[in-house]
Amino acid sequence: MTTSDPESLSLLEKNTLRFLCSVLIKGGTRGEICRLLDPSVFQDPLRRVVFEEIRELGAIDSRRLRELLPARVTNRGFPDFDLQAFLAPHEVTEQEIDQLFESALQLLDMSHPGEEELTD
Repeated sequence: MTTSDPESLSLLEKNTLRFLCSVLIKGGTRGEICRLLDPSVFQDPLRRVVFEEIRELGAIDSRRLRELLPARVTNRGFPDFDLQAFLAPHEVTEQEIDQLFESALQLLDMSHPGEEELTD
């Protein structure tokens, strides 16, 4: 997947946000990834705001994150934000989590150009 392609980047962004909202990762892991990820790698304004709000919420339980996120994104200027549609498909299997994690790693690599790549 080439990250210079807008469709590929869009998929990376979507998958990363699905990963960060997944119940299959711990709050501390989410917080650490958010700390390392530069918001500027999110080209889509809505996805950038969603990421910034996830990061701002910190290392909370994913269920609580999903409760709080819609109101926070709406307050940031996206009144029609629907978390269920945004994260569709809503449920993530353990097998899918690897693919979503890989997307997060690719965005992390983009956040720190010139450093050793995190993906192999």
